[in-house]
Amino acid sequence: MPDTPRFLTLADVAEVLNTSSAQVYALVRRGDLPAIKIGGRGQWRVESSKLEDYIARMYQQAEDYVAKHPFLEAEAPE
Repeated sequence: MPDTPRFLTLADVAEVLNTSSAQVYALVRRGDLPAIKIGGRGQWRVESSKLEDYIARMYQQAEDYVAKHPFLEAEAPE
């Protein structure tokens, strides 16, 4: 992400993940996605590298799930 700013708003993160800002807020509040609060109004910001780490973790979790739960094709009738 060469042109990506260091810190992203929750709306920016939602756009990257193709989800809602509310879902991103939930990820942050649960501690799944590290973020910081800045300013007097306490606006959340997610560091670009933390977002990339989160995405990598989600890929790893998906790989682990697939490995533990293989997709079995139904046997074709003869």
